[in-house]
Amino acid sequence: MLNGMERGWGGVATTMTMTNERLSPTEAGRLAVRRPLVKIKLLFLVASFISFVLSVSLYFTGSEQQGIFVGIWVPSILSLGALLLAGENGEAR
Repeated sequence: MLNGMERGWGGVATTMTMTNERLSPTEAGRLAVRRPLVKIKLLFLVASFISFVLSVSLYFTGSEQQGIFVGIWVPSILSLGALLLAGENGEAR
């Protein structure tokens, strides 16, 4: 560490931000709740993407009806995720 700077990739100096501040209980609670929410949102996005890929593959391999049926799952999965993750006021988190 050189004068508050640290060597980054390629020898470029990058600033370091180090604080000794403690989080208030409400801020710590918000961070603790936010981390699992990101994982849950990612789960819904991955599930809808897998459904989309499966739908396209079914459709173009000759199972058109099944492809259309599975394709309907995509907005349903995303809607379920939005419903479950909506805040008490109806606002997205």
